[in-house]
Amino acid sequence: MHEVVGVRFRNGTKMYYFESPGPPELLKGTPVIVQTSQGEELGWVVQPPQQVDDSEIKGQLKSIIRRATPVDLLSLEEFRSKEPAALQKCREKVTELGLPMKVVKAEYSFNGERLIFLFIAEERVDFRELVRQMARSFRTRIEMRQIGARDEAKLRGGYAQCGRPLCCSSWLTEFHPVSIKMAKQQDLPLTPTEISGMCGRLLCCLAYENDQYIEIKQSLPRIGSQVNTAQGKGTIVGLNVLNETVLVELQTEITVEMKAEDVTVLTDQPLKRPAKTRRRGADSAVV
Repeated sequence: MHEVVGVRFRNGTKMYYFESPGPPELLKGTPVIVQTSQGEELGWVVQPPQQVDDSEIKGQLKSIIRRATPVDLLSLEEFRSKEPAALQKCREKVTELGLPMKVVKAEYSFNGERLIFLFIAEERVDFRELVRQMARSFRTRIEMRQIGARDEAKLRGGYAQCGRPLCCSSWLTEFHPVSIKMAKQQDLPLTPTEISGMCGRLLCCLAYENDQYIEIKQSLPRIGSQVNTAQGKGTIVGLNVLNETVLVELQTEITVEMKAEDVTVLTDQPLKRPAKTRRRGADSAVV
């Protein structure tokens, strides 16, 4: 077990663990200066000191150097106010050099020792000349960091199909794997425009209820199962997972919706349709 403090550097970004400095205790919202692999950085405590299992810690814990002072906060505010101008300058240079990349954000470290440009590119880009020119213009260390389409949507913000602010820009701090299988599991239409977000990737929210769908579906009879009901025998032709109901096509060719608990499964294997034979001379005798 380790006593750690959770620190976040910007709103909506990932929380990182740092070694707890001990008393006096750091309260939530306290600005602190921490040691990172890139140097010193200013962040805010979002999780006060607490014990966590060693399995939750990845790599070696960095330390919290000290509490941030009013001077540190003023420095952060000053450099962040310069970020829009730095972004515009970098975009102009990218156009001038004809580089196949799109710069979407500029980020200063709190003390101005580093200036990071976040960009999107579909191919490998040689930006060495760009870095040299940016270093001459801003007289600080320049870093170019490539990001993906989801990261761009997170930075830009906007509204999703549901009418709410994008999850990634409002509260989601990490991206998790999303697959087309999740959409199929939830019986959603597979039209790209309906299951894709502003970033052009699959909607992050497909993963939110996927585990619940899997769990409930395991308790429901499969489509094609032969069942017995109060109205006679029939075949499962549809499921409503959230309501835990099934659509049953009775032998009378009437389809009814009923609670899954009200049907008795006779066989969970779909009935095989008899093979059809083609006329003589067809390419294949059986289809």
